[in-house]
Amino acid sequence: MAEGGERSFARRDRLLSIESQAQKLWSENGVFEAESRDSTPKFGEKFFGNFPFPYMNGYLHLGHAFSLSKLEFAAAYHRLRGANVLLPFGFHCTGMPIKASADRLTREIEKDNNPPVEGGNGELKGKVEDQSGDQTQPPGNYKSKKSKAVAKSGGVMSQWEIMQSYGLSDEEIAKFTNPYHWLTFFPPLALEDLKAFGLGCDWRRTFITTDMNPYFDSFVRWQMRKLKEMGKIVKDLRYTIYSPVDGQPCADHDRASGEGVIPQEYTLIKMEVISPFPPKLSSLNGKKVYLAAATLRPETMYGQTNCWVLPSGEYGAFEINDTDVFIVTKRAARNLAYQNLSLRPYKEPQPLIELTGQDLIGLPLKSPLAFNDIIYTLPMMSVLTDKGTGIVTSVPSDSPDDYMALHDLKAKAPLRAKYGVKDEWVLPFEIIPIIHHPEFGDRSAERICIEKKIASQNDREKLDDAKKIIYKGGFYEGTMLVGEFTGMKVQEAKSLIRNQLLDSGLAVVYSEPEKKVVSRSRDECVVALTDQWYITYGETEWKKAAEECLASMNVYSEESRHGFEHTLSWLNQWACSRNFGLGTRIPWDEDFLVESLSDSTIYMAYYTVAHILQKGDMYGGDRSNIKPDQLTDEVWDFLFVGGPYPKSSEIPSSVLNKMKQEFEYWYPFDLRVSGKDLIQNHLTFCIYNHTAIFPKHHWPQGFRCNGLIMVNSEKMSKSKGNFKTLRQAIEEFSADATRFALADAGDGMDDANFVFDTANAAILRLTKELTWMEEVISVESSLRKSSPSTYADRVFANEMNIAVQVTEKNYSEYMFREALKSGFYDLQAARDEYRLSCGSGGMKRDLLWRFMDVQTRLIAPICPHYAEHVWKELLKKDGYAVKAGWPEAGNPDFTLKKANTYLQDTIVSMRKLMQKQMTGSKKGKSSTPNAQNKPTVGLIFVNEQFDGWKKECLRILHMKYDASTGTFASDAEILSELQKSKIEQSTNFKQIQKLCMPFLRFKKDEVKTVGVQVLDLRLPFGEIQVLTENVELIARQLGLDRVEVLSAADANAVSRAGDHASVLNSNPPSPGNPTAIFF
Repeated sequence: MAEGGERSFARRDRLLSIESQAQKLWSENGVFEAESRDSTPKFGEKFFGNFPFPYMNGYLHLGHAFSLSKLEFAAAYHRLRGANVLLPFGFHCTGMPIKASADRLTREIEKDNNPPVEGGNGELKGKVEDQSGDQTQPPGNYKSKKSKAVAKSGGVMSQWEIMQSYGLSDEEIAKFTNPYHWLTFFPPLALEDLKAFGLGCDWRRTFITTDMNPYFDSFVRWQMRKLKEMGKIVKDLRYTIYSPVDGQPCADHDRASGEGVIPQEYTLIKMEVISPFPPKLSSLNGKKVYLAAATLRPETMYGQTNCWVLPSGEYGAFEINDTDVFIVTKRAARNLAYQNLSLRPYKEPQPLIELTGQDLIGLPLKSPLAFNDIIYTLPMMSVLTDKGTGIVTSVPSDSPDDYMALHDLKAKAPLRAKYGVKDEWVLPFEIIPIIHHPEFGDRSAERICIEKKIASQNDREKLDDAKKIIYKGGFYEGTMLVGEFTGMKVQEAKSLIRNQLLDSGLAVVYSEPEKKVVSRSRDECVVALTDQWYITYGETEWKKAAEECLASMNVYSEESRHGFEHTLSWLNQWACSRNFGLGTRIPWDEDFLVESLSDSTIYMAYYTVAHILQKGDMYGGDRSNIKPDQLTDEVWDFLFVGGPYPKSSEIPSSVLNKMKQEFEYWYPFDLRVSGKDLIQNHLTFCIYNHTAIFPKHHWPQGFRCNGLIMVNSEKMSKSKGNFKTLRQAIEEFSADATRFALADAGDGMDDANFVFDTANAAILRLTKELTWMEEVISVESSLRKSSPSTYADRVFANEMNIAVQVTEKNYSEYMFREALKSGFYDLQAARDEYRLSCGSGGMKRDLLWRFMDVQTRLIAPICPHYAEHVWKELLKKDGYAVKAGWPEAGNPDFTLKKANTYLQDTIVSMRKLMQKQMTGSKKGKSSTPNAQNKPTVGLIFVNEQFDGWKKECLRILHMKYDASTGTFASDAEILSELQKSKIEQSTNFKQIQKLCMPFLRFKKDEVKTVGVQVLDLRLPFGEIQVLTENVELIARQLGLDRVEVLSAADANAVSRAGDHASVLNSNPPSPGNPTAIFF
């Protein structure tokens, strides 16, 4: 198999050899090259699918392969059916990760020499840990060349070590200080891996991004100018996640962690420290000093009784301007500095003095809106210093946390003494009702704490639950009891009170990342107020168009649709410019680059003409007769948005018209496949940009999103040893076995699971199947040819018809795991059953050849190399398996399938019964079969129709069943009908009624699981006929000399039971449940 000690790799190597031959065949004959046609394609005649191009700072891995496989299988299915299929693939190099890695490598070399020396002054110290982004391990089984110092220390893996782990020499690593070297190194390797994977791609259309490719660079410039002309790009001052190290906004794809995190806006309450200041703050005399508390509930400030700090927390006094000083955590001060709330904006803040929370306890404060003229700073153990400012206002009337913390300080003198809290700072302060809660009244926090029996501020679980209840009810349904807005709903008053605080200078706006964000340069990001170019996502009319587009699309799951709808509900202006990294320059402001998610929204259109412009050179070299500077806006408008013919263009009209035909033929694209994590940015941006630039008939048709991939039921991780690059997976398992395991890993939005054992099992299954087919072909002359069709023949032919129909449905719905089951597993099970069922007559040649043909076609989208080998080398067919056409099949006979299921179930139940008879059923007896007790004759008694009271019960259930709702009438109504029936006239009605009720319940439950047909008096096939036709099979399977099928309605037949007649009485046969007796 593919891994382990002394195992043979012969089977895996055979598949690899087959794959190499198939790939050569496809490449030499341009099998996957797609050309437009003169006429507009009708529905189903063409398929254009695409995939978000991967970022090229490392090798492709199984995560890429999993999402890509969904597109590959879908495209292969449409190609097999005869559609004209376009599957292109590009490589994304825009953004900061490559530049950041190159710069980091440069710094390491400058500090630690070339190559870096262990123990130098730079960064070559660190533990090996999972690397962020896509910097993945190399092909083959390379081992990291980390030093002992690295392995033992607690730092982070250096960039040099990452490059070493790729198996690169020191000389080669040094070249990666040039960011453009990454673009010449990784994309060609990715292309090799994808070809080895068997991707059915038109490689003439591949390209890289950035200004290294002048053709794509021109396309992006046109797109940006187009959006600006429409008013979709503006310059504005906005809060955005920002990397101080990189000196620019940090969008999702620029992050090592924290993707999807957005700024959280607070109101920063300025709580003035009343002089005279204590000695610790004496250096601040002459300045206005504030404890700055971040709150989401400014409307509650009327009820402040104190301020909270964390006694052990680290704080600082930071200059905000010439006169004001804020006491906050350094983390908060860092955010403030990038929001122009610092004497030295956009620089790392330095505190005038460093403080602990203990230093702040007892400070008297004058706080905005508070009814208490003076409140004091007190200790609270649950204050967070990694969220907000580490300073918290206390409103015990409406905050369960505040209520319990204040209650603890009042009730526990030792707690006050521990932190040096004087009684007068705490004891005089009482709850001030400020909001009426519809359920918990005017003192909601106190009431819910009493009702939930919360003992102290340490009762976290109960407090968190109480907080959710009070905050939700208070905000959405609460009413103000105090202040200028008394009587107003809280949710209406909140913004009015906040604006008053801001306008009067008693508060400022403060923002921070809602969760921690780390950039690719590995610094913790802040929220900055930046003057940037923004795309105006969320603008009312544009949002309506995006919603209209989404409504018309197939997104294949409700969960996916809800994800898009949620994103459209919150998505707002998006910073589209950067001043660091690689990419395309903003055409009208070339100091900036187009951000990496903003050059990736409509490039699917570029695929349609890339092969004409770039002539198969992914870098857009000088192969083309068209020059990049000839691609004016007028040319792009003509090609993509119905603009007039560009008369001044030097590009020949035949070429222009050909490119326009390509776009008009292939657009709109039919399917884009992606991980669900891109719903919140890239995929929604794609919708927005298409609705802005293209007419409706060119809007996207479908997005299919999938979950992430686990490997062996764990998150893929280098540290866990389950990380695999695509190249490693192919080398270890082969491409087809890898594809097989990817198909089996799962569909839908839940995370899938790639299992190594499944890939290894696929190697065995595929190669064993090849061997079986070779053996069958070698004995063709001995197979049955023209004999009459047997029952087994009919069943096998029917199973193939069913497999063709069910598998087509599964493929068309992009449920590839189910397609693998119905088109491979189930089909092989039917073949194996056919082999067992044929007996001495043998298998029919034509059916076996049809089976090999059908199975080859059905598995071709998932295992195309295997299928191509069978098609060409074994079946000796013309053309290509991947374009063979969907197999023809007759209408499935589901009655025959039910009959066969009945037959197989009967054999299983008879085997169990015979085993029981042979071993005996008395307790304490041996369970070993006794050869002397082995029967030789089996009598099968059949009752093909319900009669008597069962017949009457079924009649009533039929009558009381509503097919439109799939429900029965009430039990009382059914019982009433039973009492009116013929059964009621029986002398032993009560005894029969006891039998009826369990039977009625059983049949009602059976309807739910099987269907209403279980209420029929007979099965849809003749049981006696089925069993009689297969007595030879039954006898052979059970090891009997003779089997007879008898009717339980025939008194003479029943007499054949002899001494075993009691079995028929205790277990009478009924439709679907024959009774067997053995002699």
